[in-house]
Amino acid sequence: MKRILFVNRFFFPDISATSQILGDVAFHLAKCGYQVTVITGRQLYDNSNATLAEFETVRGVRIRRVATTRFGRSNLLARAADYLSFYPAAWSAIRAEIKAGDILVAKTDPPLLSVAVAYAAKRRGVYLVNWLQDLYPEVAMHLGVPLIQGALARLLQRMRDASLRSAAANVVIGDRMAALVRSRGVAPDIIHQIPNWSEDEEVRPVSHEDNPLRREWELDGHFVVGYSGNLGRAHEFETLLDAADGLRDQSRIVFLFIGGGSNFIQLERRVREKGLEHLFRFQGYQPHSVLRYSLGVADVHWLSLRPELEGVIVPSKFYGIAAAGRPTIAVTAEDGEIAQLVRDHDCGVVVPSGAGQQLREILLALADDPDRLRRMGMKAREMLEGNFTRRHAFAKWEALVAHLGDG
Repeated sequence: MKRILFVNRFFFPDISATSQILGDVAFHLAKCGYQVTVITGRQLYDNSNATLAEFETVRGVRIRRVATTRFGRSNLLARAADYLSFYPAAWSAIRAEIKAGDILVAKTDPPLLSVAVAYAAKRRGVYLVNWLQDLYPEVAMHLGVPLIQGALARLLQRMRDASLRSAAANVVIGDRMAALVRSRGVAPDIIHQIPNWSEDEEVRPVSHEDNPLRREWELDGHFVVGYSGNLGRAHEFETLLDAADGLRDQSRIVFLFIGGGSNFIQLERRVREKGLEHLFRFQGYQPHSVLRYSLGVADVHWLSLRPELEGVIVPSKFYGIAAAGRPTIAVTAEDGEIAQLVRDHDCGVVVPSGAGQQLREILLALADDPDRLRRMGMKAREMLEGNFTRRHAFAKWEALVAHLGDG
């Protein structure tokens, strides 16, 4: 029986986006007959104090959880400490678990995990697959993270590139990311593009009349601009705030933010400073059981990505929006990954970063055009079903694993 080991800092029962995506693949491959093990941490993404069992088997997947520091996500130093403690703990677990011929899949939490595991993979004769959810140190460089600049950043890039070139396969999640990885000297034949996905079988379009959250959150009669998930440093919100400032007298419009993250807190503060509390509502992460309703509660969803991070990060929340049959307002680079999909499939609107006035006018127009909203939402779901379902991704993962296992 072929053995597959996944390594990522978070896994089931954690509900963060990358954890859920990993869970989808791991549980599916176990169902296909593979012997699947996940090496992960004992914490939850939004709860550093959680202590999960060291060993557990869930739906055929064996989970081995390693102990790390528990400083949480309060600041960069805390995150760095938790990252650094995961590497040696995971390294020891990998050495105890892997055997020649295994397939070792390393995700990108913590950053540069591929560098940490590449040596072990080579020594033990296993197939290394790097599953790239983002590219580090580029993320840190563009966000101005202290120390991860200049000579050190270039050194980290060289180490990362070497680990990608030595791998049996590198899974990327978008066209721009694939091009960037190729530009770093990685052979095209070991780059496999498998976009992220959503829970498209569970999350389906729900009418406002059938959505209990519209009533519970007192949103009936409002035009709701939604956001769901982590709002981090990669996402700018000043364009949205500028638009909202010009809509302060439009009581029918509500900006609904569901989730958390560093910029979630900053946005709440900026909303208070601008006196826009009457337009904004904030909710924490919702239970998985109501995901179809929390995504469907909005009329349109907003997402953003700093233009300099195109190709380094791909906002996976786009696929959940499409699953819910809602259009997207993408405040991104005009030639970016999500912007191109939005235009190609006519499933939303693209607004350049900084164009708050343009965004304001678009929101007013959409609020008065429910037919256009409905049409774009239908096209979003059609795009998903034709290209980005979970089944599409599973088929690509099955083909990749079968090829490596027979190699």
